[in-house]
Amino acid sequence: MGGQDLKGQGLGFGVPAPGIPASSIITAVQQQDYSASVWLRRRDKLEHSQQKCIVIFALVCCFAILVALIFSAVDIWGEDEDGITEENCSKNCRVVLVENIPEDISFLDNGTSHLPLSAGLYNLLDQAIRVVEIVSPLWLLNSSDYESSFQPAARQGRDLLSRLQGLKAKGIQLKISSGMIDSTELRTLARHNAEVHYVNMTALTKGHLFSSFWVVDRRHIYIGSASMDWRSLATRKELGVLVYNCSCLALDLHRVFSLYWGLQYKDFIPSFWSKRLFALFNKNAPLELTLNSTKAQAYVSSSPDVFIPKDRSSDLEAISWVIQEARHFIYISIIDYLPLLSSNAHRYWSRIDGLIREALILRKVRVRLLISCWEKTHPLTFNFIWSLRSLCMEQANCSLEAKFFNPRVQRDGSLQGINHNRFMVTDKAIYLGNLDWVGNEFTFNAGAGLVISQPEGVEERNSTVVEQLRAAFDRDWFSRYTRSLCLWQPYLSPFKRENDYCMPTQRWEAIEHM
Repeated sequence: MGGQDLKGQGLGFGVPAPGIPASSIITAVQQQDYSASVWLRRRDKLEHSQQKCIVIFALVCCFAILVALIFSAVDIWGEDEDGITEENCSKNCRVVLVENIPEDISFLDNGTSHLPLSAGLYNLLDQAIRVVEIVSPLWLLNSSDYESSFQPAARQGRDLLSRLQGLKAKGIQLKISSGMIDSTELRTLARHNAEVHYVNMTALTKGHLFSSFWVVDRRHIYIGSASMDWRSLATRKELGVLVYNCSCLALDLHRVFSLYWGLQYKDFIPSFWSKRLFALFNKNAPLELTLNSTKAQAYVSSSPDVFIPKDRSSDLEAISWVIQEARHFIYISIIDYLPLLSSNAHRYWSRIDGLIREALILRKVRVRLLISCWEKTHPLTFNFIWSLRSLCMEQANCSLEAKFFNPRVQRDGSLQGINHNRFMVTDKAIYLGNLDWVGNEFTFNAGAGLVISQPEGVEERNSTVVEQLRAAFDRDWFSRYTRSLCLWQPYLSPFKRENDYCMPTQRWEAIEHM
C-alpha cells in the first residue's frame, strides 16, 4: 500500500508511472513548454502591436488637432459662395463707367460724360437681393461737421448712408470690412444689423486698408477711386466702373473681400491661405468674357504681396503687364507719382518708373502723365517728372508729356475739386486701382485693382470700356483745369510763357514749406 502510494505520487517527483514510457512523458512536457513559449511570444507581439496602434492613433489625433488649429487660423474663409463656381458663373456682362464731377467743374458741352457715381451706387443697392459687401478706406458719409459750409454738396453722402441703413428692412445683409477701428458711422450701421469686421493693418503690415470696392449678391461689382466719404460724392473728382451680371468676376472679387473678412482681430498674417481664397483668374489666365456685347479679358489684382494667395496677380504685376503690352500710347491719371520707398531714408523704387522709361526708349510708346496738384504733392515729384522728360530731349519719336490737375483754392485756403482718379488706359487695356503710384503704397497698403483688355479690331470702338476711358482722359487732359510744368532745371521755380501755363508760384511756395 505504501509503495503504491509512493509510486502513484511519483509522477509529481519525476518518477515515471507504471506502463508509461519515460520518453513519452518527456516529449509531452517539451511540447507543453514549446506551446507555452509560442503563446508567450504571440502575446508579446500582440501587446507590441497594440502599443504601436496606440502610438499611431495618438500621432494621427495630434496631427488632426494640429491641422485643425492651423486651419482655424485662417477660419476656412469664404465658405459661402451661393453655389457659384468657375464652371457655372456668368460671363455675358455689362460695364458702365461712373464718375463724380464736382458741381463747379464744367467741361465743354461736347465733353465726355458718364453715369454719376452716386446714381451708380444707388442702382447697385436697388439690384441687391441677399448681400452687399463693401470695403472702403474711409467712412464719413454723414458730414454733420461740415453742413454749415457744404449743405447741398453733402446731401448725397447722407442719402447713401440712409440707404445702407435701410437694407435691414429689406432683409438684405450688409457686410463691411474696414481698417477704421474707431468710426461712428460703422457703429451706427452695426446697430442697423450690418456685420462689420475690422482689419488691424498697423499690426499686419504697418500700412493701411485702401481698397475700395463693392460686391453685390456675387453678381455685380463696383471698383474705383471713391471711398465712402461725402467728399467722394460731392467735392472730389472720382472715377470707377460698375460691372453687372458678371458672377465670374464678382466671385473673384468676393474672394478678396473674404480675405479681409477673415483677418479680423488678427495680428499676424497666415503662412498659407485657404483654397477658397485662391484667385480664379490672373494675368496668365484671364477671364474670357463679353462686355457690352464685345469680347474682352479681365482679372482682379491686389496688394501687398503678403496678402496675395495662390494664383492672384499683384497690382504691380497687373500694372507691369498693361504697360508692357502697350504699343501706341499709355495715358496715366493718378493722384501721386513718386518712385521712392520711404523708411529712414528715401530709396529709389524703380518698379513702375523703369517700365515707363523702357516704353519710351525701347518701344517708342507715347506717354502722358496727369497728376493731381494738391497739398500733399511731394516736391520730389517734379524732379522725377523732369527726369522722365529729359529722356526725350534728344530722342527721335520719344514723347513724354506731364500735366497737373489744379484744384480750386477756397477762401479758407483749402483745396477742392482734386482729381482723385487712379487709372491707366492704353491702346489695348485699362487698369483701375485703389493705390497711388508711390513705392510705400504697394509695399505696405492693401489695395485692389481691375484689368480689362479688349481687341483693337472692334468695329464700334466707342462702345468699349477702353475707348470710353481714353475719352475721359482726353477730356481731362485738354481741359482748362490742367497745367503743364515748365522746368528747364530741376530746382528752377516755375514761370509763365506763351501757350505754356506753369504751376503758379504760390503753389510752389506752399510745396517748399511742407
